[in-house]
Amino acid sequence: MPVGDNTTDRRGFLKKAGVATVAATATAGCLSGSGGGDGGGGGGGNGSGGSGGGGGGDASGTLVYARGDHPENYDPQQTTSGEVAKVTNQVYDTLLMFEPGSGGQLTDGLAKSDGWELSGTEATLQLKEGVTFHSGEEFTSADVKATVRRFTDGGYNYYLGTENASGYAGFTFGNWIENVDASNDYEVTFQLTQEYAPFLRNLAMFASAILSSAQIEKLGQDPDEQAGLGRAPVGTGPFAWSQLDNANQRVQLEANGDYWGDGPNVAEVIFRTIGQNSSRAQSVANGDSHLTDNLGAESVSIIEDSNAATMESKPGINTGYMAFNMARVEPFRNRTVRQAISYAINTQAIVEDIYQGFARPASQPLPEGVMGRANDLEPYATNKDRARRMLQEAGVSDLSFELATFSNPRGYNPSPIQTANQVKSDLGAVGIDVSINQFSTFSSYLEYTSAGKHDACFLGWYTDNADPDNFMYVLLDPKVPLDAVPQGQDWVSFDTEDYSTLNVSAWANTEYMQLVREGQKSYDEATRKQKYQQASNIAHEEAPWVFVDHAKTLRAVNQQIRPDSYTVSSVGGPFLESVQLK
Repeated sequence: MPVGDNTTDRRGFLKKAGVATVAATATAGCLSGSGGGDGGGGGGGNGSGGSGGGGGGDASGTLVYARGDHPENYDPQQTTSGEVAKVTNQVYDTLLMFEPGSGGQLTDGLAKSDGWELSGTEATLQLKEGVTFHSGEEFTSADVKATVRRFTDGGYNYYLGTENASGYAGFTFGNWIENVDASNDYEVTFQLTQEYAPFLRNLAMFASAILSSAQIEKLGQDPDEQAGLGRAPVGTGPFAWSQLDNANQRVQLEANGDYWGDGPNVAEVIFRTIGQNSSRAQSVANGDSHLTDNLGAESVSIIEDSNAATMESKPGINTGYMAFNMARVEPFRNRTVRQAISYAINTQAIVEDIYQGFARPASQPLPEGVMGRANDLEPYATNKDRARRMLQEAGVSDLSFELATFSNPRGYNPSPIQTANQVKSDLGAVGIDVSINQFSTFSSYLEYTSAGKHDACFLGWYTDNADPDNFMYVLLDPKVPLDAVPQGQDWVSFDTEDYSTLNVSAWANTEYMQLVREGQKSYDEATRKQKYQQASNIAHEEAPWVFVDHAKTLRAVNQQIRPDSYTVSSVGGPFLESVQLK
């Protein structure tokens, strides 16, 4: 179909790997916006269709955010990394947003507060008028269409390409959108392939950031040229891109004086990289940085002992795990072996001794508070004698495997090397030899695990939208047709057509897959809850992961930040447009 058309046909949309959502409030097959936000920390705007809030006219000072890793590409369509999202969430806006600190409540973004509705297989959003990109172009529905097509449409002249697009392409847009109608500049309508309960929540995820159609077209038709967008992204967000300094591992943003929402209140934001936890914590305690995250227990004590900084926390909506790659290691295809390893690893010690109580042991993919969690399930209790017996029953001896791990701290695993050594020790006690493969950067680690080169690996997930689909479907459904799973087999290879590499275990349990796919299609909350609880029980029993933990959301905050101006959020953010410095 010609590029100039205002509708996009399903034929061009690709089915790639995916991520999903939290429990959307659903009634009678219809979801709608009901008032939205009034700006505040989330930059929600006033929903009037005008340019909205203050636009950063009184912005002053430099806010410094310390983080543990420095990616070099800031295209929201090319990454699954939270380190990238911290930055892109300042530069870009989404059609809908999450209210800061709410745990997943939707509010207006580039769509008006009373202007969004999901009914049956159609979602319609009324767009704010007068919003401009940092480059000066006005935001319209054409930018929405171009954003979706670049990410998912192989027939689009400016398609990003299958090699460049992240796993979010499919589960955010591509698997669900039949058609995009952008014939009205300030209204966009999505025709869906099926009733899909998490769709509106997907529109608030970082990977759904609205790009500039002008920048897309300027970059050219070569996918490799499109891949360059992440070196100088252009959005409508509260902060505009200023400098990417890879040599010094810094990203600098400047206040968007024409921002449509409230804020920003600082003149610039600098993201600086300090890999070592203790050094990063010390930088906040000293006032060299204002905010940081992903701290381990020892680093938290540095903040708690400081007179100049505090630890702020909120219940997390995340999960941490060790995945078995069944496509690569034959013994992992035996459920008894996976269960035995789960019994051998002392997750209680990991949580209490290594994470020092900043997390809880996990029993299933879904954390507490997410609809569909099976609350009666208990974590695998450490029992090495039982583990040895189960391995013997499975006929497995002299098992050895590589455990891949990242080095930089993550909220769900703030001390990855210590955790890996605990696993190595625990499994050594039951006769399993583990070699640790440690990666120095998180981006190279994700490339390795996405290629399926690991035997087992540590990973985790911060929710994108607080919907059970965002865990259950995104992480453990391979996204392949049910009939692509060989009879009598519960795994598929990474090179299976349409396979989602977000499922790093290669697990493909068709009963589980059927349940989570049925859960997506229902707008009835009770039905969805039942489906996900059944799926949670299957995941616990089948053990495609060692379920490790669900962690608190922790942030170290220097006292130079005004106390009521920053809100810790478990979904979306960080919401830096609201931050004020003393």
